[in-house]
Amino acid sequence: MPEGAVTDEFAMASLNAAKQQLRTAMKHKLQAMTPESVLSQSLVVFNKLKTFPPFVMAKRVSVFLSMPGGEIQTDAIVRHALASGKEVFVPYLHKNPATSPALPVRVMDMVRLKDLADYEGLTPDRWGIPSINPATVHERQRVFGGPDAQHSQSTLLDLILMPGVAFDIDPNNGAIRRLGHGKGFYDYFLSRHSAKSAELGQQESPVLLYGLALSEQFLSPSEGAVPVGPFDQPLDGLILGNGEIKSPPAAK
Repeated sequence: MPEGAVTDEFAMASLNAAKQQLRTAMKHKLQAMTPESVLSQSLVVFNKLKTFPPFVMAKRVSVFLSMPGGEIQTDAIVRHALASGKEVFVPYLHKNPATSPALPVRVMDMVRLKDLADYEGLTPDRWGIPSINPATVHERQRVFGGPDAQHSQSTLLDLILMPGVAFDIDPNNGAIRRLGHGKGFYDYFLSRHSAKSAELGQQESPVLLYGLALSEQFLSPSEGAVPVGPFDQPLDGLILGNGEIKSPPAAK
């Protein structure tokens, strides 16, 4: 194996180890939170979003559906977005139709909720997250389309509201960094969304990326830093449970 490959492999292993260490530490921190605190902070984030220009102006919004605890609860956000007439898309995990050792086995698409009744009819998965029934996917509008003629057209999103384990700000350039759960679903999705945008003739993907986080998930400099690699995309902003909205310098 070439020396450069060994160095790259070691660097990636070190990065993954640092990420996992932070995930473990954050898991213990979040487990100590009360449900009341999570709900209170979720309400603050919801009230901020209702008048937040990027959300108000977005027509096609992706919203993550929450676990029962340990992260911002998005139920009120989904209901409000549907009531406001937005096209609301939620994550759907499925087997990757592209088979290659270099590609992930499972990938994420975003599928559109038909209406409030459709949303309320979702059933929780083993983590307690409301989930799309695979049997209904062929009937739904999807970001990357599908083999069926009815929904073969791709759809580009305006705004993605993203979950995460931990967030911080890079002291060198002000970038907002996000640590995910380690599966790479959003990284691969965003790469495909950007490629689809270029394919449709747009120079850059117009989608805005905003994280939603409990205050406890935002690291101060004294708590360490979010480790990032070449595939970790910075966010356009972060809305915290204490009402703060973090933006990178260029977005201010």
